[in-house]
Amino acid sequence: MSSTRSQPRKIGAYTVLAKLGEGAASTLYAVQHPKTKQVSALKFVEKTDDKSQRFLDQVEQEYAIGSKLNHESIRKIKKLVKQRKLLKVTSVSMIMELVDASTLDQKLPRNHQQAVDIFLQIAKGLGHMHDRGFVHADMKPNNVLVDEAGKVKIIDLGQACAIGTIKKRIQGTPGYMAPEQAHRSEIMPATDIYNLGAMMYWVLLGDVIPTSMPPKSSNDSLVSGAVDADKVALPTPPHEQNSRIHPLLSKQIVDCIQPDIRYRPESMTVVINQLEFIRDVMNEPVQQNVVDGTTTND
Repeated sequence: MSSTRSQPRKIGAYTVLAKLGEGAASTLYAVQHPKTKQVSALKFVEKTDDKSQRFLDQVEQEYAIGSKLNHESIRKIKKLVKQRKLLKVTSVSMIMELVDASTLDQKLPRNHQQAVDIFLQIAKGLGHMHDRGFVHADMKPNNVLVDEAGKVKIIDLGQACAIGTIKKRIQGTPGYMAPEQAHRSEIMPATDIYNLGAMMYWVLLGDVIPTSMPPKSSNDSLVSGAVDADKVALPTPPHEQNSRIHPLLSKQIVDCIQPDIRYRPESMTVVINQLEFIRDVMNEPVQQNVVDGTTTND
């Protein structure tokens, strides 16, 4: 869709301050409520034909899930407003927390310690979703916002669903998609664990892992047909590709991206606990051994 949509002055009761970006069928604005003067983000989706109804449904689903979440690492969703004409819904506007931040693919961590801190914040946000009965199902670098202080906000719940959902069509992002997504099996918390592992791999190495649904090209379009999970080769462990990556972090990533769901960590809580341990190990001061000149972590 074209990126030249005109900017309205008002959407419903909200005054439009600026256009922030566009998606396949949505436009994101910074808006202000005329009475409270509160500034928010507004996701606007308009029904242009019968085929576009699914995009309105997707926003309503995003609101239904997002309004049940309350975690510092997830962007808050405040309100859903439906615009009607002759009793028919013609557009929907979802009011969200406005975050002054860049996506993770645009703002990479300064070092591996900060990377682990970011991964940990994401894992805690996803763990909250799982506790509430939902799966994000599209965790990737451009669905994570990171501000100047390194604080994380998970965004875009457009593919989120209840635990155990079987999607009517393949959804996810090639290069991050778990085998159960590519083969339309149940979407489980372990799906987010796989997506998170694939995202951690990309952040540290700048490349996607081999998946059941690899990217055809850089535009993330799907290949026709999904590769069987048992035919997907695991990548070389990250620390063997870059010696600066801590072996414990490397192992955590490999554990998360196991094609067989049974061999991944059993819950996001396990991932959180392991990332906290890795963070503590990596933050231990390195001391100089004055006898032989070697360095040790005490």
